[in-house]
Amino acid sequence: MVTALALTVAGAMLIGVSLGLLGGGGSILAVPLLVYVADLPAKEAIATSLLVVGATSAVGVLPHARAHRVRWRTGLVFGLAGMTGAYAGGRLAEFVPASVLLTAFALMMLATAAAMIRGRRPAEGRATPHEPPVRRVILDGVVVGLVTGLVGAGGGFLVVPALALLGGLPMPVAVGTSLVVIAMKSFAGLAGYLSSVQIDWGLAGAVTAAAIVGSLLGGRLAGRIPEDVLRKAFGWFVVVMGVFVLTRQLPPVTGLALAILAAAGTVTVAVWGRRRRGHSGQQRLGRPVRQSIRTGVER
Repeated sequence: MVTALALTVAGAMLIGVSLGLLGGGGSILAVPLLVYVADLPAKEAIATSLLVVGATSAVGVLPHARAHRVRWRTGLVFGLAGMTGAYAGGRLAEFVPASVLLTAFALMMLATAAAMIRGRRPAEGRATPHEPPVRRVILDGVVVGLVTGLVGAGGGFLVVPALALLGGLPMPVAVGTSLVVIAMKSFAGLAGYLSSVQIDWGLAGAVTAAAIVGSLLGGRLAGRIPEDVLRKAFGWFVVVMGVFVLTRQLPPVTGLALAILAAAGTVTVAVWGRRRRGHSGQQRLGRPVRQSIRTGVER
């Protein structure tokens, strides 16, 4: 019992580091930890994870806010829209088999990972807006909330890419802003569970405290790691988690084979995208040189 509690608290600290550093990995790591290590029933584990992730995200946003890595308007609007979508997704989830939902979610995680590893194609002569357009934020929030409501986890894995890739926020700012969104959606989900699930508040308090310490550490590390390294680390982390979820939902042989193919495809797409972007960058660099040579010849 003591060993299980110690392992659970240690795992919770890693969950906090993941949330503070990457803005994701909370629920999708907390639920397995609480089920397989703390030996909680599934619904109690989900409810407890919502408390842990919500409180950890709310506290973890503080170092990001002090470092000006939070877009409050974007986070609040995205969070409200996400709560609406999550409610609709939760109502739809009862009509779709859980294995189908999680298999689709795992494949979507791998596609998201490829996009994060590949990165955004730089836009020539176009500055990133201080705040993304409200309509775009609301649409992205509803879609992400709908998907996360269907599968019950993985908000950060979708919120961070949505803010970074679709909203155009720098990766550190996307991570900080995502914590606002995750906290809002987690507490909304917890409110729905409390009417039917009993929580072990002692265990929940210990796990939450450990996760908060980890999130503060992760938040400090986030400002010291280059944006490109952080984005790629997040992408590869999502690859690992996507493969794990995929193998858990399918028969062993089929799941392993499909996971290998999916991971290989993700790596191929990411590497091809990076090479293509690098080639286009070389072309852009070569263009001014050719123009200057041509101008010199004309003179």
